[in-house]
Amino acid sequence: MRILVFHGYMLRGTGSNIYNVNLARALAKLGHEVHLLCQDRATKIEAVEIHNPDIGGLLPVYVKDPYEGFEVKAFPELSEEELDRYIEANVAAVRDVAERAGGIDLALANHLVMGPAILARADVAPFAAKIHGSALEYTVKPHPRFLPYAEEGMNAAQGVLVGSRHTAESLWQALPGIAGLREKTRLGPPGVDTEAFRPRVLSRGERGLRAVHGLSSTPLTPRHPRRIVFVGKLIVSKGVDLLLAAWPLVHKQNPATRLEIAGFGEYEGGLRSLLAALEEGSASKARGIAAAGWSLEGGEEKPLPILSAFLAEPPVGYVEAAEAAAGSVEFIGRLEHDEVAELLPGAEALVMPSTFPEAFGMVAAEAAACGVLPVSAGHSGMLEVSRQLMEALPGEVGRLTSFPVEAGAAEAIAERLNGWLALSERERVEAREALVETARRLWSWEGVARGVVAAAAGRLGDLPSPR
Repeated sequence: MRILVFHGYMLRGTGSNIYNVNLARALAKLGHEVHLLCQDRATKIEAVEIHNPDIGGLLPVYVKDPYEGFEVKAFPELSEEELDRYIEANVAAVRDVAERAGGIDLALANHLVMGPAILARADVAPFAAKIHGSALEYTVKPHPRFLPYAEEGMNAAQGVLVGSRHTAESLWQALPGIAGLREKTRLGPPGVDTEAFRPRVLSRGERGLRAVHGLSSTPLTPRHPRRIVFVGKLIVSKGVDLLLAAWPLVHKQNPATRLEIAGFGEYEGGLRSLLAALEEGSASKARGIAAAGWSLEGGEEKPLPILSAFLAEPPVGYVEAAEAAAGSVEFIGRLEHDEVAELLPGAEALVMPSTFPEAFGMVAAEAAACGVLPVSAGHSGMLEVSRQLMEALPGEVGRLTSFPVEAGAAEAIAERLNGWLALSERERVEAREALVETARRLWSWEGVARGVVAAAAGRLGDLPSPR
């Protein structure tokens, strides 16, 4: 079949970008002719034709970040004229691709806005809509101006794919007037490239050492020194402040362990300032950063309540522990997806501390595929991933995969990391093997691709319901 995928953004870095790269590749491997519309001019995907609609250099986004070669505006910043011009340019591009391809059989629109409305207006093929969390949570729900576009797209879609029950419920709450929306919503989480995200290969010496101690030969031993990692956007809602606050409590019990922060975003300066204040032992500076909160990302001055509460009464000896941890945290910058696949296998654990809803715990699933313990916030799509991993993990280890985002979150992160690091090597090997097997069983891109085709064709009975 000829399948058109409308994305509209880059093909590197963030979750929906990576989703579309892997989806297009999987569709092509299944034998489909794939046409992917995006704004990435550098990435190539084997057997996939990539098209770049001419949008006049203005790129509307959900979370504002710079993109070379574009004037970037958040959707709420667009004038009506700019928004109309953006939609019309993409509708024309979709129709042109369809005509030159000799017709399109099925299509997929990414994001709640504007992809589904664009495919609805282009009217070139039946389509499914994939709901990523950013458009829903950052644009449509807080800005009712965009509700008509969301409703237009959802009314026209044959099927609506969500990564988790949480996202489904959020979508239904945001669009209560769409007849049949619940009935055509189906689970369609992202996948994991288990060829790229896999445990690292042991050296001959390591394999011999494991044999002597009667441990599994599965390649699951981490590199040294021990490393904990974060991978994601450096924005307030990702909760990296809680991880930085927790870190001295981890380092105190595990002084040879390091924390690496991989990512980019508007809040990087605020996080670096928080880290510097902690390493200086300046509780007053750290409290000031927590009080400034969202303003350090460019928004209104709104404090970070969990961090503020923690710093108001930190544990006994915390300031000294923070000073002692100086130099053990590193910001390693933006990583491309293949670089993340190189980073994760050498880590002991990954922390996903988002305080804002996530459609799916993608990076947590990728960590699990590498045999790395994911420690995720206990809500939204992240909790659904954690629950699936918990079922496969032995004993109390499953509890370490999730923590509540509430007062005490920093201590909870530290407790889970310290608990994991305190396990025996045998216990960690068993847990890593369970993580790898579960990720491979539950999340494959071929399955994702087949689900997209079924949803676009209206074969909703082939797909699980989020209810």
